[in-house]
Amino acid sequence: MEGLLVTGGDAPKRERLASRFRDFALVCAADSGLDILRAWDLEPDIIVGDMDSVSDASLLGSYPRAAIAVSPRDKDETDTELGLAALRERGATRITLAGGGGGRLDHLLAIRAIFERRLRPAEWHTALEAVFLVEEGSLFMGSASPGGTVSVFPLGSGADGMASEGLAWPLAALRWGPGDFGVSNIAVGGDFAVRAGRGDLLVVVARP
Repeated sequence: MEGLLVTGGDAPKRERLASRFRDFALVCAADSGLDILRAWDLEPDIIVGDMDSVSDASLLGSYPRAAIAVSPRDKDETDTELGLAALRERGATRITLAGGGGGRLDHLLAIRAIFERRLRPAEWHTALEAVFLVEEGSLFMGSASPGGTVSVFPLGSGADGMASEGLAWPLAALRWGPGDFGVSNIAVGGDFAVRAGRGDLLVVVARP
């Protein structure tokens, strides 16, 4: 079951994900992600968070069918973490995250850190980027603007055994340890492919 989690921060334009709305069996708003869903005219099934950044807390009353869990501001989890957990508890096996771009650096780093966990999104879409998790041994078929920027980051202790097609600088024969990465590669013709070998990867695609 596929779920959509929309959190606060810079989000993609509606048209980036609109064609997939029917695929999302569950939609969760985390705090001011509710404002984004309202602008997208998409109704949430779940609303979570401390509601310290939503434009108007009374908006919660506009969605009587939603399961609402308002948490205290003094808590250990971020609103994004609460949204991921709520979707998983209700059966979502694949989660797409939207929002969370721009803004505070600590929030960006927190989302990046979540990709090191077992409970993590499969995709992350901000206003200017699309981020895809490519798990060990799997193949990712991507697309960018011809000549567009594609960056690849290993997760965990590093990665090797990778392969790619359609990128100006191939990933084959590279061995990445902790802290290594490949930024500003180029999708020569637009379409490209990345295969993960040992270790998981994050593929970041610029979306102008």
